[in-house]
Amino acid sequence: MRTLAYGSWPSPIDAALAAAHDGHPEYAGFVGDEAWWTEPRPTEGGRRTLVRRRADGTEEAVLPAPWNVRSRVIEYGGTPWGGAVVDGEPLVVFAHFADQRLYAYRPGGDAPRPLTPVSPVGGGLRWAEPQVRLEHGEVWCVLEEFTGDGPVDVRRVLAAVPLDGSAAQDRDGVRELTDDRHRFVSGPRLSPEGRRAAWLAWDHPRMPWDGTELLVAEVAGDGTFGEPRTVAGGPEESIAQADWSADGRLLYASDRTGWWNLYRDGEPLCPREEEFGGPLWKLGHRWFAPLEGGLIAVVHGRGATTLGILDPETGEVVDAAGPWTEFAPTLAVHGERVVAVGASPRSAYEVVELDTRTGRARVIGAPHDDPVDPAYYPEPQIRTFTGPAGREIHAHVYPPHHPACTAPGDQLPPYVVWAHGGPTQRAPLVLDLEIAYFTSRGIGVAEVDYGGSSGYGREYRNLLREQWGVVDVEDCAAVAQALADEGTADRDRLAIRGGSAGGWTAAASLATTDVYACGTIIYPILDLAGWGAGETHDFESRYLETLVGPYAEVPARYAERSPTEHADRVTAPFLLLQGLDDVICPPAQCERFLARLEGRRVPHAYIAFEGEGHGFRRAETMIRVLESELSLYAQVFGLNPPGVPTLELTK
Repeated sequence: MRTLAYGSWPSPIDAALAAAHDGHPEYAGFVGDEAWWTEPRPTEGGRRTLVRRRADGTEEAVLPAPWNVRSRVIEYGGTPWGGAVVDGEPLVVFAHFADQRLYAYRPGGDAPRPLTPVSPVGGGLRWAEPQVRLEHGEVWCVLEEFTGDGPVDVRRVLAAVPLDGSAAQDRDGVRELTDDRHRFVSGPRLSPEGRRAAWLAWDHPRMPWDGTELLVAEVAGDGTFGEPRTVAGGPEESIAQADWSADGRLLYASDRTGWWNLYRDGEPLCPREEEFGGPLWKLGHRWFAPLEGGLIAVVHGRGATTLGILDPETGEVVDAAGPWTEFAPTLAVHGERVVAVGASPRSAYEVVELDTRTGRARVIGAPHDDPVDPAYYPEPQIRTFTGPAGREIHAHVYPPHHPACTAPGDQLPPYVVWAHGGPTQRAPLVLDLEIAYFTSRGIGVAEVDYGGSSGYGREYRNLLREQWGVVDVEDCAAVAQALADEGTADRDRLAIRGGSAGGWTAAASLATTDVYACGTIIYPILDLAGWGAGETHDFESRYLETLVGPYAEVPARYAERSPTEHADRVTAPFLLLQGLDDVICPPAQCERFLARLEGRRVPHAYIAFEGEGHGFRRAETMIRVLESELSLYAQVFGLNPPGVPTLELTK
């Protein structure tokens, strides 16, 4: 073992390696007997491709560059593809990110052909959750249609797109299955006999984890929908997902008890204080999938998720054996096969298949392959801290870790507190090479699931109601101070870092506490009044009414909590990172914040990236982000990481 100061340990996990492994498989499905999914390509401009696993076990990317299988519905997107077998060969329909049109494609055949037109109005026409309905010669999906140039000039309906391409230049060729009485809708699930459809809907100011409605309508032989009726849900009941059992009974995940549990025709199947659902940030998230034999595949847990098989007759759940400790909200079933996406603290997300007849689970796609010796991976601790008023705070603590280096015994390590986005989200306990980038150099990381995070029941989620900028800031600070009090972290070398809503928490923390020596703020919200008055997208345009309160009633609260309004209180150095194409947290937020700081001589750096939106996807961007962040900590904490370009801080 070599004795070297924290932050100066040599590591094989460089920024390029971390960037190359960013992102994970999503949106698993079946086309006939074959499992398909999407995968990121950070080194190809950050696009996502479609991958198929053939019956012989070989895996291949279906679409070459520049095809980018990604929907922009509600900006966060949703399931961007669907498929079927036609004449023994696969037919897939997908949304292409560049123009948001739906395309049909037969692998090995001609180039993808468009099925939907381009609209010059506002954000145009966007599509998600395409489902190929060969019996009608259509694709059923969610249509998001802009009616003007503003971000909230938009309507959403369920729609049917002809498979023959007759609507490729003709908006009138798209058949609407529902009216637009609801602001938001999710994709329809058709009952086994094809005569009923179920879908979710909700309206402003609610977010889908606040309250949704489960709608059911009769479907006529020609594919038209009857008048829908609400069968579950409401303003204070969130239905996260709905589907049909093989025998035609309605299944759904509701949090009416305070936890998202499964119900069948209104009766609870497995009442537990854990989640069988989650926040619907992307349309098409799936936490359960019914099997033909009557069992139900489930992604469930409390603060973490596992893959299991639920017997609805007994309420028993048998979890899949394997190393995975976290499963993403994507499931697909075919016969007795279940395909999911799982990960662990020692492995990145990979595509997993579970055979329910044998109970055997195996990796079938995107297999984890250690890019470096796993001895350099962080070793996380699952911790629960005590916050203000005695409330619990959930966190993952990643101490500095290196197989061949240790620090002098009289030193305590620097720590960076990570605040996740959302804020109604949580930090998964999985291998993240961005975390390893820091821990392998001697910098600790603490991911905080502050009050308001999902995964711990509705009561915990509701802690953030009208308390955003208070509870999240307090909880992150409580974890940081507890780590210092117990002698785990150096009290004088604490930092905070977050993106999106986490960027808000990081900036608010620098403006309202003296806990941190510096911070990294990534595509943040900084000005509540501006963000809530037309600067963001429709999906979250009224989110602040829950997180902060109605602006008309509490305008002072918006000013009181906004980092932009209190930029004069920020004295710690910071790094501000922003995508110039971000329509969720636009660059104007950063520009106003920096304007308020002008002349205050606070060391900082602002880096804006062309071609990047909300969530950086290009390898070259992520490399610069990580190296800049490390350089900030090196300068503020007095570290000496080898081989890292120096970030120029201005005053």
